Amino acid sequence: MRSTVIPAQITTVEDKIAGNFNLAQILLMMAPVLIATLLYTIIPTPMSFGRGKIIFTIISAIVFLTLAIRVKSKIIGEWLVVWLRFKLRPEIYVFDKNDNYLRPVFVKEEVRAEEKIKVVKKVTVKETVSDEDKVRWQNIIEGRNKSLSFEFNQKGGLHVALETR
Repeated sequence: MRSTVIPAQITTVEDKIAGNFNLAQILLMMAPVLIATLLYTIIPTPMSFGRGKIIFTIISAIVFLTLAIRVKSKIIGEWLVVWLRFKLRPEIYVFDKNDNYLRPVFVKEEVRAEEKIKVVKKVTVKETVSDEDKVRWQNIIEGRNKSLSFEFNQKGGLHVALETR
């Protein structure tokens, strides 16, 4: 198979759609038209102009057309995204891993010999399994035609199988 290397300056060229405008600029310039259409048809007193509708349409046109202007081969909308990512990122800087800032401080406490001794109480557990169940389970486990197997899998799980032959 024959392969060719495409130079970087060819792959980084923006596609121009109409004149000197790329797709992002055209979409930004179409947004006020779509907004004005929605306002004209949906907001109460539909299909009629009102002072609020016209003001909102003019403001949206100014904002979106300003975002479509190209500065240093990038549109202002892209510059705005870069600036917002910069401003919204976390502002915690770690300069030195040996810094004691926000690390817990451990204080050694002296423990008396009397406090080290703990009293252990004997706790009795009531058996809830009857003798008949114990005998039945022992017959199942020790049965000649049955086998109990334990297998460990690679993730640390245990597979227990009771097989009859």
